[in-house]
Amino acid sequence: MNDVTHQISAVRRTVGKRVLEAGEASVVTVSRLYPADLDDLWDACTKPERIQRWFLPVEGELRLGGRYQLVGNAGGVVERCDPPKGFAATWEFGGEVSWIELKLTPEADGTRFELEHVAHVDDERAAEFGPGAVGIGWDSILLGLFQHVTSPETAIKPSEAMAWMLSPEGKAFVTASSEDWYRANVEAGADPAAARAAADRCTAAYTTAPPEEA
Repeated sequence: MNDVTHQISAVRRTVGKRVLEAGEASVVTVSRLYPADLDDLWDACTKPERIQRWFLPVEGELRLGGRYQLVGNAGGVVERCDPPKGFAATWEFGGEVSWIELKLTPEADGTRFELEHVAHVDDERAAEFGPGAVGIGWDSILLGLFQHVTSPETAIKPSEAMAWMLSPEGKAFVTASSEDWYRANVEAGADPAAARAAADRCTAAYTTAPPEEA
C-alpha cells in the first residue's frame, strides 16, 4: 500500500452540526481529490460491478427512488440523483437511519470526491467514540476507491479488508485516521480532554481483534 501518512493527509475531514426538522444532527465530511475524470469516478461510485471491487457487493436498484443494499452492511433509498455530479441517499443500518450525500467536482487534473454523512445526534455514542466511529470507516472506503482507480491490480480486496485493518499497516492507518478525527472534533468545538478520551476508545475498538468463536 502507499505510504500511510500520504493517504491520511490526502483527505480533508470536518465535523459539524445541522438542524433538521427532527432536531440537531451531526455532520461528518470527507473529501479527497482523485486522479480520475468526472465520468470515470461517477462510474466507479455507481456501477455495481465496480463498487464490489473496492467496497462491497451491492444489490437492488441504483436509481432515483430505488432501494439498495450493501451486502452485510447498510442499505437505503436513493433520494436524489444528478449524474455525474452526485447523489443523496438514506443510510440505514442497525435499526437507525442517517443520510449520505456525494458530490463530484472536476478539479485540477482530477475529480474531487466529497461525502457528507448526516446523523441525528446521539450524545452517548458521541461521548464514547467521537466522530472517528463513522469517520475511520469512511477513510478506509476512500482508500479502497483510491486504490481502485490508481492501482487495481495491487488493491486490497474487499474480502481481505478486515484482516488488513488488523495488520500492522492497517493499525497504523486506523490510528492516524483516528488522530485526524480527534483534531477535527476539537476544531469543531469539542472539549479537548473528552475528545482525546473518545478518540483513544475509538482507536482501540478498531484495532482490537474480536474474540474467536468457540
